[in-house]
Amino acid sequence: MEFNSYLPSDLPVPAFHGLLLGAISPRPIAFASTINKDGNINLSPFSFFNVFGANPPTLIFSPARRVRDNTIKHTLENVKEVGEVVINMVSYAMVEQMSLSSTEYDKGVNEFIKSGLTPIASETIAPPRVLESPAQFECVVKQIIETGTEGGAGNLIICEVKKMHINKAVLDKEGKIDPQLIDLVARMGGNYYCRASGDAVFEVAKPLSTHGIGVDALPDAIKNSKFLSGNTLGKLGNVETLPTVKELEDIEFADLTEEEKEMVRSTFPNEEAQHKTAEKYAQKGEVMKAWRILLS
Repeated sequence: MEFNSYLPSDLPVPAFHGLLLGAISPRPIAFASTINKDGNINLSPFSFFNVFGANPPTLIFSPARRVRDNTIKHTLENVKEVGEVVINMVSYAMVEQMSLSSTEYDKGVNEFIKSGLTPIASETIAPPRVLESPAQFECVVKQIIETGTEGGAGNLIICEVKKMHINKAVLDKEGKIDPQLIDLVARMGGNYYCRASGDAVFEVAKPLSTHGIGVDALPDAIKNSKFLSGNTLGKLGNVETLPTVKELEDIEFADLTEEEKEMVRSTFPNEEAQHKTAEKYAQKGEVMKAWRILLS
């Protein structure tokens, strides 16, 4: 593999900034509603954002200093005056209105009005929530950390969640958030976004209750295969013990062709055919079928 490698000093700040945002993505969006000491409301999105603890529940977002002229955002000015913020999550249904609100309107302009979004009163703090947002977090600002004083420097706004609001429409029967229903969007580089629903959402079993044998414990022919992907090796290594053919022999392959079924029962013509068939099942999440093929 070949890489382009850069020190921060090798590139102009805008160019390095663009590569950072293109590489570190998708990033969740903090749609922050704030208020200043005169009661003026501001609404603005920030993709330098994430959750950093659950007890106390802690969110951090960063309104960076503008690269072009080293000025700061109205959101930062507001939280310095009134240390409260609602962080609203952004669903696909509101992404265009969210983007419109990022327009650099003059100080005092209410982006709720400009974007057509609906303000609703918070219950523990002064700034309003966004009605259209599927999840809203009323927060108090605990600390602001400036990472620098030049254009592009971040301002880490460390927030403690005082109350959380989840739209019932995005919950499943168990009361958990369904990723398909909440339909969140995330920021990527340039003008690109990512929609976290449909085929973009997938499951990976967490190795919490078991200890996977690891890729290093796989048979050499599997571990060094030219036809099995790294993802498949990870799935195969996430079993507690190496399965035996006897343990796998009752697995049914209703969707195999007769030729493939015969190969599973006897011998594949070559390693490529065997491993590519296993790869197909592993990528569908049917890991035991993949093992059955590899050990046939």
